[in-house]
Amino acid sequence: MRNPENEIIIQAAREFAQREIAPHVMDWDENQSFPVALFHQLGEMGFMGILVPEELGGAGLSYFDYVNIIDEISQVDPSIGLSIAAHNSLCTNHILCFGNQEQKEKWVPSLATGKVIGAWGLTEHNTGSDAGGMGTTAVRDGDEWVINGAKNFITHAISGDLAVVMTRTGEVGASRNSTVFVLEKGMPGFTSGKKENKLGMRASETAELIMNNVRVPDSHRLGEVGEGFKQALSILDGGRISIAALSLGISKGAYQAALKYSKERKQFGKSICEFQAINFKLAEMATKIKASELLIDEACRLKENDERMTMEGAMAKYYASEACVEISTDAVQIFGGYGYTKDFPVEKFYRDSKLCTIGEGTTEIQKLVIGREILKG
Repeated sequence: MRNPENEIIIQAAREFAQREIAPHVMDWDENQSFPVALFHQLGEMGFMGILVPEELGGAGLSYFDYVNIIDEISQVDPSIGLSIAAHNSLCTNHILCFGNQEQKEKWVPSLATGKVIGAWGLTEHNTGSDAGGMGTTAVRDGDEWVINGAKNFITHAISGDLAVVMTRTGEVGASRNSTVFVLEKGMPGFTSGKKENKLGMRASETAELIMNNVRVPDSHRLGEVGEGFKQALSILDGGRISIAALSLGISKGAYQAALKYSKERKQFGKSICEFQAINFKLAEMATKIKASELLIDEACRLKENDERMTMEGAMAKYYASEACVEISTDAVQIFGGYGYTKDFPVEKFYRDSKLCTIGEGTTEIQKLVIGREILKG
């Protein structure tokens, strides 16, 4: 859903991406460099607090604006789109949604302005979707909590300044056994571990968070004891729209590159886009992009109206993420041998796309969520 105000924001994101991101994409990718300085610039643009109210230092924009910004940035570099999404919809949004006023005033303004980079810790080595069995524990000791454990596959685990971390405060498998805390870098025992050497999204830092007898004041607890998993599910509902938007950006970037190349590449005296085999691929790609947009718009509409959108968010994430893998694969095919080289952008879209079917709930988990919602109806 776009209106004149949306278009101004879209144009600002597009120009920023071309000016500040495009020249560095392959260097960041090859070296797995997380460009911390860029995220401070993004904060100055308002892109680190997109959904945060202006009184807390944010841009106060809509979910439609948020999706459009992620989309535009991801058409240039999905790695940067992923990091913007993780910072905004997971870390910052969790504090915004479940923190008390004092906590919001303490942490949200610095996150929203990009002075501080945030992380969000749920996944562990032995518990991904089975979060009820997490090994990270928090034990109360007077006015403090002692946290032990580790989280992995955490975006910004090394460069992040604070992290919203899910812990287990009850027995394994028990109901209401999870509680959420904000941990700040510099707390004794709170460190980072191994940085992952990834297939794609290589400029978006992914590593371990390690907690060894970290003592956290009770004032750092978000919400009530035992509400952690409920909070996480709510945050992931919105986060799925983020990954759908990221997927859409990849789809558009790969499609636009393939379309341009197919018009320029000549074989047997004509552009390859005129051959039915290529033309049909382009038709399928364009249709999948439009379908992704419509699913994302519907999820955003519900989110904006504070309506339940668990199924619609899962549908958007499921379809858009699978579509971006298919579209980037077809884009490489249209480029032929050139598509397999790093001289053209489609090989990176191809590598980056796969994460979208895994992060913030695999495709299989989205189907599980959708199936459960169908049966509820």
